Amino acid sequence: MIFKKKGASENILILGLGGIGSYLAKRLLHEGYAITVIEPDSDLVRYADGAMDARLIQGNAMSVSCWKDAHAKNMDYLIAVTDNDAINMLSAMVADRFDIPTKIARVRSQDFGHSNSLLKGEDLKVDLFIHPEELAAQEIVRMIKRTAGDEIIDIALGQMQVMATRITQTSPFAFKNLIDISKTYSEFPFRVVAIARGISTVIPSGEHEILPQDQVLIMADKKDLPKLMELTGVKQHRRHRVMILGGGLVGSRIAELLGKTFRVTLLEKDGKRAEELSSMLRDTEVLHGDGSDKEILEETGLKDIDTFIAATGENETNIMSCILSRHLMAAHDGETQGMQRKTICLVTKEEYLVLASTSGLDIVLNKKILAGNEILTFIRGSELLSISHMHGFDAEVVDLIAAPNSPITRKPLANQTKALAGHIIIGSVFRDGQWKTAVGDTHIHSGDRAIVICNSLYLKDVRKLFSA
Repeated sequence: MIFKKKGASENILILGLGGIGSYLAKRLLHEGYAITVIEPDSDLVRYADGAMDARLIQGNAMSVSCWKDAHAKNMDYLIAVTDNDAINMLSAMVADRFDIPTKIARVRSQDFGHSNSLLKGEDLKVDLFIHPEELAAQEIVRMIKRTAGDEIIDIALGQMQVMATRITQTSPFAFKNLIDISKTYSEFPFRVVAIARGISTVIPSGEHEILPQDQVLIMADKKDLPKLMELTGVKQHRRHRVMILGGGLVGSRIAELLGKTFRVTLLEKDGKRAEELSSMLRDTEVLHGDGSDKEILEETGLKDIDTFIAATGENETNIMSCILSRHLMAAHDGETQGMQRKTICLVTKEEYLVLASTSGLDIVLNKKILAGNEILTFIRGSELLSISHMHGFDAEVVDLIAAPNSPITRKPLANQTKALAGHIIIGSVFRDGQWKTAVGDTHIHSGDRAIVICNSLYLKDVRKLFSA
């Protein structure tokens, strides 16, 4: 039900305080859920005790006494995200005995949770399987196939689109505020809904000025996207040459998904693994070498590469290799007639997202955050039609419906500046059979569907605005 308000009875039991578990606990606590965590590592429990207002139980996820201490029978969700697949799947079966309605399990193995798997979700009592490596691989492939590295996502069942692009010195938007932009380029409706500058994301007002090197989010009707891309200088074409550094679960899966339609080179440091991949990936050129070595990168044809993907298990290697590859590709740009090259960097720690984004890298992904956002979207599903997280931005794009007598329906947007300013922007409203860009005199009515952009931690405020 879209209008259902989240009640105080919604309790969540999380097993494991690793990367995914701690990220989820913080986000869900901020949104008002009651969180209980079972974690065996005393150091993690001690650290979490000072960092979050959750009920923490030090113990084994396979200990029934810990489940009883956690009041498992009162839980609405189980989220099993320990580092052990078997424990996560078995925990879902234990949760079923405690009558926990919804069970979510993180599983690295691709042998479980699919329609053709020997053991499916109903067999293991799992409502949602989360495969972090598969999510990361699929997301990278989606971005490569979709555009020339400038991210575009479909919202409102594909009728509206949001494009992320970087502003250059020669961009028509550079050094202009949003009011001037809207006056100058009024041929078709579009709206700048977020600006990422350095490590900060701003949900802008009309007075905000766009500067070179800003990464901006722009919302437009799908039919107007080609005009928007032409205006901003974004060229849409498929990538044909991709280099992947690292042949682990993510790297090898990307190669498998891209190999038949793209020219893919995979560089693997471990000789034995490179030999295995060579026989597994028939459509990929697999090379043995160290991707942090400048000479090896150049010898493997980096100058002809469109997209460089660093997907090893080492954060520092990924970041430094992307920085090196960008430097080497820039040195050859004169020979390649302005090819739009991109780097995609995989990291495992949230703090490295900041380091990488301030080092000039194009797209930085964290598979734990991808997995966490997948779980958050699933849990919020009863209240929101859809939610998308934009990479490189501290921003969510939300599709939802205004409940009867909700705060957003009580007055026009221009009179809601206190509730919206700085962190929330209403991008468009569906009315009279079409999406219309929201402006100051737009008045949202009960049952209206809207696209809202907000800083990630203000999602709970968006929900309050649209709930009765």
